[in-house]
Amino acid sequence: MSWSAHVTVAAIVEHAGRFLLVEEETADGARFNQPAGHLDEGESLVEACARETLEETAHRFQPEQLVGIYQWPRSGGDITYVRFTFAGRLDGEEPGRALDTGILRALWMTRDEIAACQARHRNPLVLRCVDDYLAGRRYPLDLIRHYV
Repeated sequence: MSWSAHVTVAAIVEHAGRFLLVEEETADGARFNQPAGHLDEGESLVEACARETLEETAHRFQPEQLVGIYQWPRSGGDITYVRFTFAGRLDGEEPGRALDTGILRALWMTRDEIAACQARHRNPLVLRCVDDYLAGRRYPLDLIRHYV
């Protein structure tokens, strides 16, 4: 077993007290997560977050602030995820757009609804990121420098 770090991004989108989540099929069954995914070669973290949100929800997302950077070692210790979570706004929807393979649906949930289904979260970062957002944790995007 060799250790590796995986860079991921996630989007926090709030509207009228509800948060945009996805239900996705995993090896452990259907799980809830923020729109999230891996950084692709050559793209910035902000670009990755906008792309992943569109692919998983059919909503165009504009990251505006960094909520936090989270390091989570998956049980078993073979992979550590480094997640950059962004807050922002939606710039519209692409009706009829097919969602990524494995995404069952996009849905809106309150913080209490999210907390009530923790056993079905993709990882412990789902509720932590919502709570950090609600606590007002926001950092300017210029904290991140992307060099090409």
